[in-house]
This record gives sequence, C-alpha cells and structure tokens, in this order.
Amino acid sequence: MPPGAYHHPILQPLLPTAMDMRITSTPSPLTGTQLARRATAAQPAAQEVGFSGAFKNALQSVSAAQDRANGLQQEVQLENPKVSIEETMVAMQKAQVGFQATLHVRNRMVQAYTDIMNMQV
Repeated sequence: MPPGAYHHPILQPLLPTAMDMRITSTPSPLTGTQLARRATAAQPAAQEVGFSGAFKNALQSVSAAQDRANGLQQEVQLENPKVSIEETMVAMQKAQVGFQATLHVRNRMVQAYTDIMNMQV
C-alpha cells in the first residue's frame, strides 16, 4: 500500500480489488463461473492515494461483490449446474458484509461532519 493511503481493518480486504467500470462486450453470454471470475479479476488502473481514493475503491469493490452475488443468484435460479448454491451463498454473505461495513463508514462520516458543523468557533 502506498504511503499516506487509508488503512481500515474492515475495508482493507476490499481495497485491492479496484474494478474498471468500462463496459465490454462479450461474444456469448457468460456462465456463472465466468461472471464470478470477471467480477473478481483486478483490472490495471491508476492507484489513487488518500482517503477518497481508498473509499472510491472500496465502494467499487462492494458494488462488484453485489453484482457477482446477483449474477450467481440468477444462475442458480436458472438451474445452471456449473454454479453451486454454496458458492452463491458465500458471495451473498460477502456482499452483505461489505455493504454493512460501507454503511458503518458512511454513518461515522456523517456523524463526524455533524460534530464539526456543531463546533463553535
């Protein structure tokens, strides 16, 4: 991690998987396993430093985890034999934990902003 980058024990596992938000076309529909590999593959991108870059990367990785869980759910509902229910449940739990961590960070940021705004100068 570059010097000055944000470090948080809950969000740290989410940070290395910054996602590229470009839309790419595929010649054929993706299977559940291909969706999972594509969603978790790290894309080469310029690393942003500081809190805003870390927070942006964390939000993108939470979004990618939610997209992966949704894709796997659809594949299970379509009875794709290549996607297991266990893999889907783990992906759903990862997405839920990431979302809850993001929600806690947002709540703390709002509370800090409120505290600063209520300070007398």
